[in-house]
Amino acid sequence: MRAARLRRGLLISAAAGCLVFSVTAAAHSHATQTPVAPRLPALSADTLEDRYAANRHYMAEAERAAGDVGDGARADRLGELRSVERNFLSFSPVGDGQAVEVLGDLAHADRIAVVVPGSDTTIDTFDMLGSRYGSLAGGARGLYAEAKKLDPKSRVAVVAWYGYRAPRTQSVEVLTKGRAEEGGQRLEGLIRQLRQVNPAARTTLLCHSYGSVVCGSAMGTMAPGTASALSDIVVFGSPGMGVRSRSELGTHVPFWAGRGTRDWIADVPHASVSVFGVSVGFGSDPTSTPFGAKVLPAGSAQHSDYLKPGGIAVRNIALITLGRGAEVSRG
Repeated sequence: MRAARLRRGLLISAAAGCLVFSVTAAAHSHATQTPVAPRLPALSADTLEDRYAANRHYMAEAERAAGDVGDGARADRLGELRSVERNFLSFSPVGDGQAVEVLGDLAHADRIAVVVPGSDTTIDTFDMLGSRYGSLAGGARGLYAEAKKLDPKSRVAVVAWYGYRAPRTQSVEVLTKGRAEEGGQRLEGLIRQLRQVNPAARTTLLCHSYGSVVCGSAMGTMAPGTASALSDIVVFGSPGMGVRSRSELGTHVPFWAGRGTRDWIADVPHASVSVFGVSVGFGSDPTSTPFGAKVLPAGSAQHSDYLKPGGIAVRNIALITLGRGAEVSRG
């Protein structure tokens, strides 16, 4: 009882503290002049290259617009994203932005991994968030390289999905499910789109930090036909998924959960309480035995380096992505 009260107290204190930072975070949102978004062709295997080209052109226009209003930092980031060597399914420069990058041949892949990021992801941090491999793009590249290292002949694609409004770490939203519920609907839409592009591919959801709350929300509403495209769900560095156990996710897809020994998320209360009528926190720890997940050995990973090359975490996640979960090991 004392431990439960302490967890509730910590959550309430965190919620109150985040109220102070919400205004500050909002004040730093970008308000650059936004160019008109292109009319993208319906997504299919035959239209991928056209979408990639249209988004690359849109990024160039957004880069010029940012430069025109003196936002040099945003212009520099967009210049990096629009490289001819990079491919984006979708993009938006509005506010914190949206960006969905593809690594590999999506139309002909046997295996697709979708990386769902956590808080503080924006188009400005897409390539660098504390560290390169702590960012969405850097982590996706680390995973893609590891999968190719394990099986050079594998036909694998990785989708770096920043397709929802990720909350800021110092905000009320990071303690509640609002952004996750919105993101879950969008994530389900992405899975449907991937099936349109490549109906034969098996898709693995890789959910990091607050991204695991997004995945939990998506699974709670996902239609059986959409869920049938999934081969595995992997969560790591999770604050919880908004459920008490994996059975509440409503799927029989193999489910993995892991946490590195140096991940600070272990100290976050895995609980859910009502504060002024709002649910704060995300329930049970997915790595706990009662939750019912398979163990994902993550070694000494810190919160933002699960997909960093050389670690046991990225190797195991790559094995699961390749459909080789039986080979997952602790070292």
